[in-house]
Amino acid sequence: MSDALARVLAARPRAEKQQVRRAALYAALVAVASVALLALSGWFLTAAALAAGAGTALAFNYMLPSAAIRLFAIVRTGARYGERLASHDAALSAIARVRPALFAALAATPVARALSLSTGAASTRLVQDAGAVETALVLRSGTVGGAAAILSGVALIALAGPLAVLGVMGVAALLMAVSWALSRQLEDSGRALLREAEGLKAQTAALVEGSAELRCYALEDWAVARIVDGGTALAAAQQRDSDVRAAIEVASPVAIGVGAALALVVAAPHGAAIAALAALAAAMALDGLAPAIRHVTQAHAARAAYARLGALLDEAPPATLPAVSLEPDLVLYGRAMGPPARIALRGVSGSGKTSLVERLVGVRPAIAGEVSLGGVDIAVLPASTLRAAFAWLPQDAALLAGTVRDILVLGRADAPEAAVWEALEDAAFADRVRAMPHGLDSWIGDNGASLSGGERRRLALARAYLKPAPWLLLDEPTEGLDAATAHMVIARLDDRLRRYGQGLLIVSHAPLALVLDGEITPAS
Repeated sequence: MSDALARVLAARPRAEKQQVRRAALYAALVAVASVALLALSGWFLTAAALAAGAGTALAFNYMLPSAAIRLFAIVRTGARYGERLASHDAALSAIARVRPALFAALAATPVARALSLSTGAASTRLVQDAGAVETALVLRSGTVGGAAAILSGVALIALAGPLAVLGVMGVAALLMAVSWALSRQLEDSGRALLREAEGLKAQTAALVEGSAELRCYALEDWAVARIVDGGTALAAAQQRDSDVRAAIEVASPVAIGVGAALALVVAAPHGAAIAALAALAAAMALDGLAPAIRHVTQAHAARAAYARLGALLDEAPPATLPAVSLEPDLVLYGRAMGPPARIALRGVSGSGKTSLVERLVGVRPAIAGEVSLGGVDIAVLPASTLRAAFAWLPQDAALLAGTVRDILVLGRADAPEAAVWEALEDAAFADRVRAMPHGLDSWIGDNGASLSGGERRRLALARAYLKPAPWLLLDEPTEGLDAATAHMVIARLDDRLRRYGQGLLIVSHAPLALVLDGEITPAS
């Protein structure tokens, strides 16, 4: 386990530590009560039968053993309930720290790494890997329960002599060794399983996103075949994983049968009642190792998940670096400028305009010496400083599922209603919002599914307007708009820049005479 993940898990509040201790105590009580209950029941039934056969039934004390049996049954039931509550409470508390840390790490992943991390990989970290950690945490008390089961079983089996104890201990050791060896195989099968699941998720998401194009080009069957192939590979990985788990499950009942038979044979000279007690105590003690086996198995199965999560946390910065307060002056390719300068980034397709824009806001690695902000090379500035300087409209702006208001307030959470409507007016989108059934609270679907491409563009532009920043960084703001609407957007942009004194860096192939002072061609 990585140091970063270990620190997250170790940062436990006092209540969680108490729940961990309670879970261990309850697990031990469950094991002891289970072993004592079955062993005493076996002894009681056998002894009672022998007393009845010998004609001494009236002298046999039925009350005390039956009362003890009831007590152990109650203790086992109550302790099992308490163990489940305590272990799950502790695990959920721990995972509640892990998941936000993972999300923060994904958000702060170094740019070069983030660009190579697929959606499937990201969701696997947050869902499946975190789930594996949660399950391992829930099963932590199993080791204590297994130890308590063996110790209590040995204490009762000792009534049949040391040979019975040694035999059962040997079977228990062999069972744990076999389970350990088999569970090591779960690392490989679990790694393959997660890899196939990650690939299938990413592929399915990509095909669903392009479903319209697939239908247009009659590629539905091809897409289905791709998903079927991924599903087949996932099923094969699941089968291999299930085979190993089945072998582990088979080992336990075989060991229980062997241990009980061994104890019964060795204890036979001590009488039928003691033999029954020893056999059932052995069976229940070996059965009590099941939680410990599950803990070992899950620990091995989750090892790959621990490694992936640890690597993700180790790669992330220790904390989000605060924005450095700098003057908003830019030096771009040797040209100095500051608000309210208005500059167009020109060049043929593929010349690096959008890449430059993405470097300015820290979503691509900066190139040393290319741009400075406030006299400091952006290659050494934290992304938070860059993002505070620019209000960005990406070339392919994403709109999260939600209402119009939900989309807009991402730019400025505390934006007053008047500022929201002003931004919509400046983006030439206010009339469209007023015509919606619920205005700002109208649902627009996943990535603005209910809007046209031009409407999504203007809504994203209004979101950029809402963010308070010295520079507007607009990548194709009129893309998808008709000529009249594009002219309106540019005219209102000019008016907004005059009102607020912001600087403008814009990538556009539209006529921009109203808003430009000069042009820059990015270095490819």
